[in-house]
Amino acid sequence: MPRDASELARRLAREAEAVCRHYLSKGRRQGRYWMVGDVRNTPGRSMFVRLSGPDSGPGAAGRWTDGASTEHGDLLDVIRESCGLVEFRDVAEEARRFLSLPRAEPPAAPRPPAPQGSAEAARRLWAMAKPLARTLAEAYLHARGITTVHHAGALRFHPRCYYRPDEHAPTETWPAMIAAVTDLSGAITGAHRTWLAPDGLGKAPIDTPRRAMGGLLGHAVRFGVAADVLAAGEGIETMLSLRGVLPTMPMAAALSAAHLAAILFPETLHRLYIARDDDPAGDGAMAALIDRAQAVGIEAITLSPRLGDFNEDLRALGPEALRAALRVQIAPQDVARFMDLAA
Repeated sequence: MPRDASELARRLAREAEAVCRHYLSKGRRQGRYWMVGDVRNTPGRSMFVRLSGPDSGPGAAGRWTDGASTEHGDLLDVIRESCGLVEFRDVAEEARRFLSLPRAEPPAAPRPPAPQGSAEAARRLWAMAKPLARTLAEAYLHARGITTVHHAGALRFHPRCYYRPDEHAPTETWPAMIAAVTDLSGAITGAHRTWLAPDGLGKAPIDTPRRAMGGLLGHAVRFGVAADVLAAGEGIETMLSLRGVLPTMPMAAALSAAHLAAILFPETLHRLYIARDDDPAGDGAMAALIDRAQAVGIEAITLSPRLGDFNEDLRALGPEALRAALRVQIAPQDVARFMDLAA
């Protein structure tokens, strides 16, 4: 059996799903990831472990990130934390013990009925929504400083979108900005709703004015089609703020730090700009994305706001200050390609 830490980690990565089923038993598989609350096997969904898949690069399988705590690591860390071990020799011994166990096929789970928040429901909502221009959703974006909306058709408006605070409360209707969540081929996998105040000048006065539905993991709200260059971040308003300065650069809003860390890369991608939010979750997503990008030979460049995020920068400092800040952060060839043409 292997004794070296890197060889142990590689062997465990080849058995990533089996490791997760054994040590993170309170989670479940979702697509190419194992979702669980944290590395100590708490129920939840903030931590995800990359399982093997057709687009896994070297070192990708077995890597994990906790979007809530910003912790990240490999499967040896999973064994250490889930078993409460301290010394590496004990972790290595447990890993070797696990690798010597016979493998059983994972139990076949019954196929559940499509939930209300399924991709099909998201596609129906998108079909019922109307174009963004001259709607309350456009007024909402203008109030956020986004006056030139280069949204590439990813946003629509619904005048009476259903909202239900919880399963016991009556259904309400509010105007809403609808965003299409798509995969790398452009197929709709989910939708994001931002419920709006009746005048469109802010979000609706409800407990959770933002909600997503359908398949989100690995996917994003996309502004433009990425080829060799892509900018990715968390929020829709964050990425639209950047899009106002770089209107032809393809961008993707993953909708949360955890989903940003798991976003899938186009096969043709060479350079990834990570538009980080200035908080611990944003730092964790940035670290995970850098690791994943470097593992498959993609150059990763971090874009950092002066304030909490780029929409805050846009509103507080103005578009020219945002342009000047980005000019010194992006690659020189991309200044000429994406920024000077927009000036």
